[in-house]
Amino acid sequence: MNRNPQLNAHGELQHLITLEGLSREILQGILDTAEPFAEVAEREVKKVPLLRGKSVFNLFFENSTRTRTTFEIAAKRLSADVINLNINTSSASKGESLLDTVDNLAAMQADMFVVRHASSGAPYLIAQHLAATGREHIHVVNAGDGRHAHPTQGLLDMYTIRHYKKDFTRLTVAVVGDVLHSRVARSQIHALRTLGVPEIRVIAPRTLLPSGVADMGVRVFQDMKEGLKGVDVVMMLRLQNERMQGALLPSPQEYFKYYGLTPDKLRLAKPDAIVMHPGPMNRGIEIDSAVADGSHSVILPQVTFGIAVRMAVMSMLAGS
Repeated sequence: MNRNPQLNAHGELQHLITLEGLSREILQGILDTAEPFAEVAEREVKKVPLLRGKSVFNLFFENSTRTRTTFEIAAKRLSADVINLNINTSSASKGESLLDTVDNLAAMQADMFVVRHASSGAPYLIAQHLAATGREHIHVVNAGDGRHAHPTQGLLDMYTIRHYKKDFTRLTVAVVGDVLHSRVARSQIHALRTLGVPEIRVIAPRTLLPSGVADMGVRVFQDMKEGLKGVDVVMMLRLQNERMQGALLPSPQEYFKYYGLTPDKLRLAKPDAIVMHPGPMNRGIEIDSAVADGSHSVILPQVTFGIAVRMAVMSMLAGS
């Protein structure tokens, strides 16, 4: 029996639910597979036939224009048939259970579900259900679940770092902001550790740090200026206001003063440091426009690379 439920009997990716527990070889394999797909974007005809005849269902129980759009573009560039379902406005709002929805869509000859859900563990539940009902040939990709994980965002961030910095084993990387509510941060930290980054720093106010964060193998800083000294990569996080219960921050202005990335604070990092952000950005709260649009920013290339990485993941799953 597989130790990791994401792998099939041959040790190949069957689902992508989380980066936790995946080997360095698998992560590097995904990044390597994404390389030629990044070149497809430069062609006049941006399609390859790898998923021709396959049906990919985007099941978004939670809104996300950017993630849904990049998954849709990725699937279409692989020549798949793509069906977008905004479940908030359909069956779930009529009282149908998550697994009833999955059963009905599986009956429509689905080959892959791309799932975004507000509840942690929902994509794993779907994958378990498909296996229990003899439909393990349907692949599940987690497009973000609750506070748990956002594996393709973590992978596209790793692809971006590798593109600009080449060697993970020489880097100091800072993850800055709302770590408490961020599924992206968890995926980033797991991937950075697995790929051999020697120093990962987490910079956040105490109220936005999860308990036990130091157990994840990171150095914790509450002083942003101290935490940014000499870093190679600055990974900013979005303030997840919609997930915050109670007053975790005095005010957006106060947050920007201490934890917003400004040109002055960025000067403490290495001169060739890159700045990343998963988007959407809250300018003037998490990041100054001069930084977001400046020469250190690789925020727009991240989006472009995201399509190639999602193509890589879907093509590998379909081939397993």
